[in-house]
Amino acid sequence: MTKDTSEPAFPTQESRYPDRPPATLGMTLRDYFAAKAMQGYLSDSTFSGTVEELSKASYQAADAMMEERNKNDR
Repeated sequence: MTKDTSEPAFPTQESRYPDRPPATLGMTLRDYFAAKAMQGYLSDSTFSGTVEELSKASYQAADAMMEERNKNDR
């Protein structure tokens, strides 16, 4: 699986950064997916993992979403 860490979650063309391509601005789509997964885990009162486990699980969920998204883009 290819992890495109440069794909933006909220693409924008910002004139105040003329030397940077738009894909480098803001949060990546993978980070956005991980944040949403983390939000779900934190809302589950039965989740009792450490912060490290929470972070790892959130990025595993994000990677699964990215992988599925890439399958559907073919």
